[in-house]
Amino acid sequence: MSGVIVTNPPKAEPKDVDALAGYGVATVSEAMGRTGLLGPRIRPVQQGVRVAGTAVTVLSWPGDNLMIHAAVEQCGEGDILVVTTTSPCTDGLFGELFATALKRRGVRGVVLNTGIRDTQELREMGFAAWSRAVSSQGTVKATGGSVNVPIAIDGQVIRPGDAILADDDGVVIVPRERVRDTVRRSEAREAKEAATRAAFLDGQLGLDRYGLREKLKDLGVEYRTYGEHREREEHTAHEGQGS
Repeated sequence: MSGVIVTNPPKAEPKDVDALAGYGVATVSEAMGRTGLLGPRIRPVQQGVRVAGTAVTVLSWPGDNLMIHAAVEQCGEGDILVVTTTSPCTDGLFGELFATALKRRGVRGVVLNTGIRDTQELREMGFAAWSRAVSSQGTVKATGGSVNVPIAIDGQVIRPGDAILADDDGVVIVPRERVRDTVRRSEAREAKEAATRAAFLDGQLGLDRYGLREKLKDLGVEYRTYGEHREREEHTAHEGQGS
């Protein structure tokens, strides 16, 4: 497998990426029309952490972390390293030593479509990480790959310089051209949710706020008292015995 290391790709504006960190993954995905989410199997190794940054992408051979070493040189302040492999792999491609080098360069975290190890050390040093698996299985450094090329994880294409937002709920990808607009849409969505939250605290029901009573009626859903429901069930059971 040959490859390429692309230097200095275009990136989302840092101030827009920083603004994105003010919103949760669920909010941002909803603001983009329920798009951009990586699958639910990529989970954080820590809790209560949210980070946003620009993607440095890695395409590696399974069980081989050579290209992660190459990618460290391409990482800088505000980046998030995003790693996948050419076929499924759960080996521990990433650990505490990589995190030490990346943290020194101002990298905010890592997203791995592979395995990770040294999770306790990562938590203790405050380096944020999301991965598909946790595995102590070691790797080799023997096969070429690519850095800063478009990659795909769970059907989502991630380009170098796209914005990555990750928290306890998962990971969402925001194309670099859409970050500013997504921040605006996320802000509007949060304002709407704040109004709804206040209404719920005041006792309003979602059935009324969202006009769902008519929806239930249109779908043929009936309201019955317990007595009416019991009588209907007994009648239905009696008819069934008679047949």
